[in-house]
Amino acid sequence: MASAFSHAFIAIALGQTYTGARMPWRFWWLSAVCAVVPDVDVVGFAFGLRYGDMLGHRGLTHSLAFALLLALLVVWFAFHEVRRLSRGWWMLVAYFFVVTASHGVLDALTNGGLGVAFFAPFSATRYFFPWRPVEVSPIGIAPFISQRGLEVIMSEIVWLWLPAIALVVCAWSYRKLTGRGGERAH
Repeated sequence: MASAFSHAFIAIALGQTYTGARMPWRFWWLSAVCAVVPDVDVVGFAFGLRYGDMLGHRGLTHSLAFALLLALLVVWFAFHEVRRLSRGWWMLVAYFFVVTASHGVLDALTNGGLGVAFFAPFSATRYFFPWRPVEVSPIGIAPFISQRGLEVIMSEIVWLWLPAIALVVCAWSYRKLTGRGGERAH
């Protein structure tokens, strides 16, 4: 998996490209949470679930179906001021879907683990991308505070953070050149 830091960082970068409007704090907080929450599945290890099980690590909670369900729930419960089922409501659903799904995408770019069950619960097949430049992050905090953790962070800075920063700069530049963005939303 990519580290929780990078999942949250990518979510915030996606939020910066989603809109130039000033968004409420809950938008940013929920962006980070949605990007990190698929790793809740590691709790299954304590209950005897195996890595490769449907409810195991990188299984159901890393799927596109889970991303859609979580996006629907987040927008339904956290954005009451947006008229339900309106274009703006669906745009938020699409955004939170992408943010949540980004977790599996980043994990499929790592060089370790068993792959990601993108199509769970309909298929247990796990996938990696053909190009996997990101060092897989250790599970847990203690193993992360080591030389291995430093290697992971350096890999993520190069392959995830710098491209995300470049994307945000491009979005900001586009908005500045076109005069879009800056208003407060929601």
